[in-house]
Amino acid sequence: QNILTVCFSVGYSVVALNHVIDFKEKKQEIIKPVSPSELFPSLPIVQGTSKRIKVLTRLTLVVSDPSHCNLLRSTSANIRLYDIIAVFPKTEKLFHIACTTLDVDLVCINVTEKLPFYFRRPPVNMAIDRGIYFELLYTPAIKDSTMRRYTISNAISLMQICKGKNVVVSSAAERPLELRGPYDVANLGLLFGLSEGEAKAAVSTNCRAAMLHGETRKSACGVVYTVKKPRQAEEEETAVPACKKVKTQ
Repeated sequence: QNILTVCFSVGYSVVALNHVIDFKEKKQEIIKPVSPSELFPSLPIVQGTSKRIKVLTRLTLVVSDPSHCNLLRSTSANIRLYDIIAVFPKTEKLFHIACTTLDVDLVCINVTEKLPFYFRRPPVNMAIDRGIYFELLYTPAIKDSTMRRYTISNAISLMQICKGKNVVVSSAAERPLELRGPYDVANLGLLFGLSEGEAKAAVSTNCRAAMLHGETRKSACGVVYTVKKPRQAEEEETAVPACKKVKTQ
């Protein structure tokens, strides 16, 4: 409840509760997600708006063997109940499988230690074409100087391949003190090799696109998202005479 309160006080409108499953541990099963309404009877209101915060459910699977990917390929009823599906590959082969074949929304990048492999362009480009996003965590960079070095190094090596496309920066915070506001996270994105526009998209539009990708995965059809046209553009079009419009077209 305290983490949610801090999230909405600094400007976040959507938060995902992460359920992590590591298949290295024994007796790990994918269970049904806990309903946010059971955990939080009254959700706080987003700062500056009259809307209440939206809480999503997310499943993160830590895979260290190719056999672990079979659970994602199977049509499990419990997997479909989660809003966002993420996979954390530990090897280069699993990273390639996650980018090319697995039906997921996010691919997590390890930021707590040096990567045992180099990113390659073909699987990264295929993941971008499939609408999959790469996730970077900023909380380890705040906790420890060594992990900060690994975070920046691994992030920059990813940016050299993906060119800042399809990147999401999230917190994975377990305490309120580990949270940062959206503008602070965008500034951290500059250290990760993102441009100013890409850093802003990593905490806003890319996150929304990953959420819509999860909706598409659940429906197996598609999602239509409408946006109102800005008034300024309409005024500029009406200000141009019809004769000039014909010439320019």
